[in-house]
Amino acid sequence: MLFSATLRSALAVIVLSALSVSATPGLSLKVSGPQDVNGVDKLQVVATLVNTGDETLKLLNDPRGPLSKFPTNTFSITDASGSTPAFTGIKVKYVPKVAAASLDEKAFTVLAPGQSVDVTHDLSTTYNFTSTGEGAYNFEARNLFHYIDAQNNIVPIYADAATHSASISGKLAVAQPSLVKRASFVGCSSSQQSLLNQAASAAQTYAANALSYANSHTSATTRYTTWFGAYTAARHSTIVSHYTAISGTPFSSYTFDCTCTDSGTYAFVTPSRFGYVTLCGAFWQAPLIGTDSKGGTLIHESSHFTRNGGTDDHVYGQSGCRSLASSNPAQAVDNADSHEYFAENNPAQA
Repeated sequence: MLFSATLRSALAVIVLSALSVSATPGLSLKVSGPQDVNGVDKLQVVATLVNTGDETLKLLNDPRGPLSKFPTNTFSITDASGSTPAFTGIKVKYVPKVAAASLDEKAFTVLAPGQSVDVTHDLSTTYNFTSTGEGAYNFEARNLFHYIDAQNNIVPIYADAATHSASISGKLAVAQPSLVKRASFVGCSSSQQSLLNQAASAAQTYAANALSYANSHTSATTRYTTWFGAYTAARHSTIVSHYTAISGTPFSSYTFDCTCTDSGTYAFVTPSRFGYVTLCGAFWQAPLIGTDSKGGTLIHESSHFTRNGGTDDHVYGQSGCRSLASSNPAQAVDNADSHEYFAENNPAQA
């Protein structure tokens, strides 16, 4: 009997081990919608994500991806010649590890094996088809996702993606918001206004110090190469031009919108809408200065404005930015978080 019990126990361990090894995460992603769209004001598509694996996935609702309805550059849209419409949506500061630590259920989408979720995306204000014109386009959603594993690690996973084809005709763009002067605060409480005034001052100091450092160091330094990679005069000149523009307009003159409640996101801007910054949940939890701070967030967002250089979000987080600087300095010079971390300089580097 002892042998039998021991054998059963051993077999159970083997079976559980085999099941653990065989568990394989998987996702499929498709885009659907009308085949003919008369006017981009009617351009809506549905992204459908299916858990094709054999384990439940807790996925981050990254604002750059199809699980979020934020009007970010989520879709690759091309015509027969490979041309793409102009992106006119928003750019977002988002730190996955901060979102992963959030207790807000809206920061995640949980899919059991076989379960699916549909997310409708209104692309009317996100893309402008004027330069590419009427015709047939292929739509493919960004297929990189991140899930939280049993050890609370953030794990990347790519979905098998399927495209959608649609013909666009008629109105090829919608009017963007007017850039007339607005009030300094939109939907901000008195305490939020006070915090934003402090953040604007911190950002102004960050911008001035970053510009001063960049102007006075015209060769490779640890601080420069950590965030922007191998030194070249051309890339250095680009950095100087960005911080010159960023520091040139007082942050205290910006319009701050406090109506966003997304807990995993810090802030976002529309690059063409200069000086208008929307703050989200993670911003209010951030320190005033230091890594991923309120002041640094305003540097990040201001670098997105077309007038300030129009940076992109190639990677997020200090680790990702260090890797990007090493592997692709040209993208690092175009990366918003790299500009923020160079300005925050935390921990301090010479």
